Amino acid sequence: MEKFVKLKDEILKCRLCNEKFGYDPHPVFWGNKNSKIMQISQAPSLNVHNTLKPFNDLSGKKLRQWYGINDNVFYDPKNFYITSLAHCYPGKSKSGGDRLPPKCCSDKWLKQEISLVENEIYIIIGSYAAKKMFPNQNFNDLIFNDQILYGKPAYILPHPSPLNMRWLKNNPEFELKRIKEIRKVIYKTLNI
Repeated sequence: MEKFVKLKDEILKCRLCNEKFGYDPHPVFWGNKNSKIMQISQAPSLNVHNTLKPFNDLSGKKLRQWYGINDNVFYDPKNFYITSLAHCYPGKSKSGGDRLPPKCCSDKWLKQEISLVENEIYIIIGSYAAKKMFPNQNFNDLIFNDQILYGKPAYILPHPSPLNMRWLKNNPEFELKRIKEIRKVIYKTLNI
C-alpha cells in the first residue's frame, strides 16, 4: 500500500484522544498527495466534528472570502490539503473557547503528512499553529512577511473566526493589503 494512502487510513482510525475527550473522536482532514496548497490550522470546530468537512463553519466562510474562491475550488483535493495540529475537535475549555489541541496529535501525524504531501506552498492559520510551525517568532511579523517552511513559501493568516475580530480591527492593513497579496499567490498556485 502506498505510504500516503496508509497514513490517511491510520489517521482516520486514530483514537489516541478518546479518553481525553470523553467522546468518540472524528479525525478530519482533506486533500491528496499532490494538493498544491497545504493549509494547517489549530483544530476542527464542533460543526466540522459533526459534518466531517473541514472549515464547514463561519471561519471557513470567512477564509474562502479572504482567498476569493468558492467552495468548489476550496474543496477540490487537487487544490488544498487541509489539515491541523489536531485532527479532531478537542472540545470546549472551561473558559468557553475550544480546548487547545493535544500535542500527541501533531507529533504523531502532522510531520508525516508534511513529509508525504507534495504541495507547492503552505498556509498556516492562527497564532497557535503559527507558534508551532515558527517557534519564538512574532505573530504579526509572520503574517506581514513572506516565510519559508521546509524549503517552500509559507503564508501566515490570523484565524478567520468571528471570535478574532479584535485582532482584525487592530490590524486593518491585513484585510486592506496583505490578504490581497496572499490571494495573488493562491491564484497563481491554483492557475485561476
